[in-house]
Amino acid sequence: MPFTAFDETGIVGFFTLRNPDESLDELRFGFVIVNPDMRGKGYGKGMLLLGLKFVFEMYGAKRASLGVFENNLSAYYCYKAVGFRDAVLDTMEKYCILGEEWKCREMVM
Repeated sequence: MPFTAFDETGIVGFFTLRNPDESLDELRFGFVIVNPDMRGKGYGKGMLLLGLKFVFEMYGAKRASLGVFENNLSAYYCYKAVGFRDAVLDTMEKYCILGEEWKCREMVM
């Protein structure tokens, strides 16, 4: 489910929600993107808070989740600010991006 956030100036961001399995017990955020000119102004936090209303109030999910690359500290702290916490996993997801290994933290609410 794609969502586009905008204000009086135009589009400020985008994210998706999807269900990782057949039920709607968990909805997962993905592709959380804020216009670079709008970063640091609370738009990311606002988008996530509205998204969480969809997750819990409209869809009745029991859990929200997302993944964030370890090197993306601004996103990580934004997610923590709205209430996500680190999930304890046996192994951390790793991806090869442009010849580098990027580790991805799992976060849940």
